[in-house]
Amino acid sequence: MYHETSLAVWVGFVIFILLVLLLDLGVFHKKSHTVGFKESIIWSGVWIALALAFAVVILYWRGQEDFMLFLTGYVIEKSLSVDNLFVFLLIFGFFKIPNQYQHKVLFYGILGALIMRAFFIWAGIAILTKFEWVIYIFGAFLLYSGVKMLMPQAEEHDLEKSWVINWTKKIFPTTPHFHDDKFFVKLNGAWMITPLFITLIFVEFSDLVFAIDSIPAIIGITNDPFLVFTSNVFAILGLRSLYFALKGFADMFHYLKYGLALILMFIGVKMLIIHWFHMPVAVTMAVIFTVLLGSVLLSIWSNRKKEKNA
Repeated sequence: MYHETSLAVWVGFVIFILLVLLLDLGVFHKKSHTVGFKESIIWSGVWIALALAFAVVILYWRGQEDFMLFLTGYVIEKSLSVDNLFVFLLIFGFFKIPNQYQHKVLFYGILGALIMRAFFIWAGIAILTKFEWVIYIFGAFLLYSGVKMLMPQAEEHDLEKSWVINWTKKIFPTTPHFHDDKFFVKLNGAWMITPLFITLIFVEFSDLVFAIDSIPAIIGITNDPFLVFTSNVFAILGLRSLYFALKGFADMFHYLKYGLALILMFIGVKMLIIHWFHMPVAVTMAVIFTVLLGSVLLSIWSNRKKEKNA
């Protein structure tokens, strides 16, 4: 059972997020520029601080249990988004997107992701509310996703053959050249899309794919729509800064993928046995944080060992 959240609170939160995004793009990142490591670290700290401040609001407003649920959901979404960052690296590298334009693509990509995830969250919780047995399908899917992540996979990423590119080029007239940071350009009297817009479509599609895992995962923690949505929003808001901070260290967290796989499997099992055994929030939170911390520390230890041997 979850707290009912008034319409005024929902509207107020959405307005706050829109103002933050407008301030981000319209003031601090008004001009396209290359985001450096120092700037990305500062902004990552800002977004994390905002999330923690909101968690404190949840603590005094709703109590300790919802505070822990929000934090757990936020950490899960933030961790799962790291895999998405590596996909962004692949996409930007394939389309040869100049560094100074990457922030704009990620900004609009994340804006679209917020809208898509809001729909997924609403649909997922609405289905669970009406058909409780669907939780077993979600649990089985997460268990399958976790096992699949543990299996070795071929590293084949031929984006040129992607149906997304073929579909986009068939529908929209496309120019092969960049025109500053514009998504659309008028050439010879006709509007055309630029490679920057095709990249944006790829970014949106990649988030759609990742949302299929991440939304059931957080619903497995709590089915409170407000906590699910807000934890998702705060995790996604810091995604751009995290990308620029981590893109130089793409291989640093080698074992994080396996940690995330174990977490998905854990949540999947938790959903499958929920009608026979209700796991306390504190235990769920402890397991998730322990697995994440262990995978990060193991990655750091492995990297240092490789550097020492080299």
